[in-house]
Amino acid sequence: MNPRGFPPRRPRIRENVNEAIRAREVRAVFPDGSVEIMPTMAAVRKAQEMGLDLILIAATAEPPVAKAMDYGQWQYENKKKQHEAKRKQHIIQVKELKFRPNTDDHDYDFKRNHAIRFLQEGNRVKAVVQFRGREIAHTDLGRNLLLRFAKDLTQYGAVEGQPRLEGRNAHVIISPVKTVVHPAKEGKPKPPQTAAAVPQSGAVPQ
Repeated sequence: MNPRGFPPRRPRIRENVNEAIRAREVRAVFPDGSVEIMPTMAAVRKAQEMGLDLILIAATAEPPVAKAMDYGQWQYENKKKQHEAKRKQHIIQVKELKFRPNTDDHDYDFKRNHAIRFLQEGNRVKAVVQFRGREIAHTDLGRNLLLRFAKDLTQYGAVEGQPRLEGRNAHVIISPVKTVVHPAKEGKPKPPQTAAAVPQSGAVPQ
């Protein structure tokens, strides 16, 4: 017991390192490039004679593969790989674009280009048509606009069902053709090779 009455802290057991390796024998890899199948304890002793640790790097192999190396360096490389993998992860977002039933061509083209960029970045696009006042009596205009929008994006995304009307808004959701993509380069985006089908029902204005 220490002066404060707490039990002494136990040293942390490093899993899959040296004596903690449970396999009876391993395929040991040494810094000089030599590889040898040998009893685990013999491999541990040989690694320690070199001032290194024996670290299990492929537990499911037959026999398991262990490498003689510095444990601190191995930890550093693992953390570096995990950080790099996390940095490259892409979180899919839903990007919303709002229209009116009478959206003019300039505004339409502007938002369509935004949608192309969003899809090429791997995000989903939600196109929403908002009806105000008496516009709600002409929901067919909003539906046709959404179908036209979906048709213009068939080279970049796949439509998730038919346009839906909820309250005073109609919307459609478009998912990227590919789940792993690179950000679009400057200039006019280039379409991917695969095209997705668009619902054919409903009139689509030219």
